[in-house]
Amino acid sequence: MWRVALVCLSLAGCGGDTVDGSLPSMLDASGLATEGWETVANQYQTFTLDKPSTVRFGRGDTWVTRELPAGSAYCFFNPDPAPGQFKTCQRSTQPAPVNEPALSPACATFYAPDFALTSTRQATPIPTLAKPAKGAAFSEPTYKTCVVRATDHTADGVSGFARNDYSRRQAFNSNSTKQLVSALDGYWHVYDANTHARLKQLSGPAADAEPQWHPTNPDLLYYLPTNGVGMQLHELNVSTGASRVVGDFGARLKARWPTAMAAWTKSEGSPSADGRYWCFMVDASDWSSLGVFTWDRDTNTVLGMYDTHGERPDHVSMSPSGNHCVVSSDGALGTVAFSRDFSKKTQLLAKSEHSDLALDANGDDVYVAVDYQSNAGDVFMVNLRTGVRTALFSTYLSGTATALHVSGKAFARPGWVVVSTYADYGGALQWLHRKVMAVQLNANPTLYTLAHHRTASNGYWTEPVASVNRDFTRVVFNSNWGSGSATDVDTYVVEIPAGALK
Repeated sequence: MWRVALVCLSLAGCGGDTVDGSLPSMLDASGLATEGWETVANQYQTFTLDKPSTVRFGRGDTWVTRELPAGSAYCFFNPDPAPGQFKTCQRSTQPAPVNEPALSPACATFYAPDFALTSTRQATPIPTLAKPAKGAAFSEPTYKTCVVRATDHTADGVSGFARNDYSRRQAFNSNSTKQLVSALDGYWHVYDANTHARLKQLSGPAADAEPQWHPTNPDLLYYLPTNGVGMQLHELNVSTGASRVVGDFGARLKARWPTAMAAWTKSEGSPSADGRYWCFMVDASDWSSLGVFTWDRDTNTVLGMYDTHGERPDHVSMSPSGNHCVVSSDGALGTVAFSRDFSKKTQLLAKSEHSDLALDANGDDVYVAVDYQSNAGDVFMVNLRTGVRTALFSTYLSGTATALHVSGKAFARPGWVVVSTYADYGGALQWLHRKVMAVQLNANPTLYTLAHHRTASNGYWTEPVASVNRDFTRVVFNSNWGSGSATDVDTYVVEIPAGALK
């Protein structure tokens, strides 16, 4: 990656200023907003979006355009559309097109116009349902949602299982046309998310490669060497197979930590929603912890470093806005949100629990987790900007407890997360057990039950680890469909209409 030289952004004290106070020649009409756009920043400045917006960077007729989430953003996009020339960031003022994301062919005609999700909190029996055929849509008996079996690992020729890797990883690409699937032998596969055909086994990513879909290009996928060994970030075109290194951290990390060997998130982290900012933990050859660092993809700059003094995090992740690196540890540190340069920190929890980072309805970063140390076993959220904690719902009901995962990857539908519960114990079935649910990020939230996942818990591979796509129209989960098998696991997708969350 290359950098451009900084240019003067001040209208005073720069060469080319005019005596009468008018704009200098470098600020000609090409820097002014045309109809349908408004200028929000000059290059290298930071600006704030109050809602997800279309933003372009450039001048005249030369622009790079991106879809950005609400929150803080930096006015410089790669590739630079006009090197060495003054540029601005402009936000579209046109109303967003009413383009409801299409459901797959299997669910396209499933829903009546008056369909409403179920928000009643009831402990209903789980109806027996024969294992469906791959690609066939069926109605979830209790909640009347459209569910499709997306994989059949035996018929698809996928080793051992074909499962969703994790709740904190985005299974669907930017336009929900492709789905990422992991196999027992460590290979990664790409499926057509509409026809559910297996497209290919990927060459490059292997085992804990932490694949992350590009936020706007549906063909691009970022991945790490297995377990981060080698300290590089790769970009793979899943259609052509072309691969390149977009971040090589080795020399910079060894300058700070000479024994550095691996840079990764330990399989549970993600970049910012726009793919620009990343947070990685650094391990030595004996897998002892050295530190954590943040990196800017667009400028190939290490923004901050933090010494862990041997306390190895369970995982690290960037927040959706890119303003926070969240380090999650069961040691003395606990779970902490650091600023990008590690100059500030906010304590989120005293230990590490199943969690994810999401955007609330105001576009603020929130940490959503379960607190088994609280009296009610609360699922809660903490606003990373304000530090305010809000309880969402209790999990210790009538003497029972349950395990769960959180997915906050619906960046285009802020204010909601997916929670999938499993491995409940201690008494009778409660309203939240063995379900995939949409949870509103508010005090006293609305909760919509999307499906029973029908997995009979038998070890790690059988956990449902439900994950949501960017616009909250598709939710994938794993299931052995009541067989009790530890590995006979496939993926299923709940599809809901755009606008179903109210």
